[in-house]
Amino acid sequence: MSTWVAVVGDNCVDRYRGSVDRDYSGGNAFNVAVQLARAGLAVRYFGAVGTDAPAAIIRSGLEVNGISTGDLTVLDGPTAVTEISVSADGDRTFDREDFGVTAEYFPTEAELNRIAGAGWVHIGMLPEATRLRKALAGRVTVSQDCAVASGLSDLDVAFLSAGESGDAREIAAGTAASGVGVVVVTRGAEGSVCLSGDRWYEQAALPADVVDTTGAGDSFIAGFIAARLSRESLPEALATGARFAAATCAYRSGWPHLPLDKESR
Repeated sequence: MSTWVAVVGDNCVDRYRGSVDRDYSGGNAFNVAVQLARAGLAVRYFGAVGTDAPAAIIRSGLEVNGISTGDLTVLDGPTAVTEISVSADGDRTFDREDFGVTAEYFPTEAELNRIAGAGWVHIGMLPEATRLRKALAGRVTVSQDCAVASGLSDLDVAFLSAGESGDAREIAAGTAASGVGVVVVTRGAEGSVCLSGDRWYEQAALPADVVDTTGAGDSFIAGFIAARLSRESLPEALATGARFAAATCAYRSGWPHLPLDKESR
């Protein structure tokens, strides 16, 4: 079986302003791809950027993490941008979100065939996620971030979020009843739960020096996938996901960008 991972879906430029003034490359699917690559896995990222200047930020983020830009589609329109204000005490406000061309993206037939050759496919934010899962059904293990992409058919692993106050077990049970084999529900600082068949697993959140929680959930997903591809058990995968998430909270954005002066060299 192939051991490389295909990640399909969104990217965006996280534009921080205020006490912090910088553009970062990110997005749900993009962050998962980068964290998997940083964990040493072979990764191909399938998504779209526009014809504008911010597209270069996304390309650079892939390249610096060893991910080819050869599977990146260019569509006529803007690259997705999220504008974030940061106050002096570190509080964040999401001011504007423009999904740009990511809202229009779907893999071509040739891309679908390449994606199906992966050992694991993860779907981030993708408007036609159900169509993609149907095209891949029975061909490869498929996971999905169900907090940002809809549908549960033809899905092997579902990632959801209950927040700290939601009923994670109820969400997991309802999702499993739709036929999903493994359901993982994160609960922020309360950790995560997993349901597989009739077996429940729980994982506490790990201590973290919190600078920014952006991308922590994406990192959890990447850690879980990396562990499962290494044939680790579900409890071990939850623990790895928790470790990835805690590490991500310690820096700004969804992955550890270099200081600007070093990136520009």
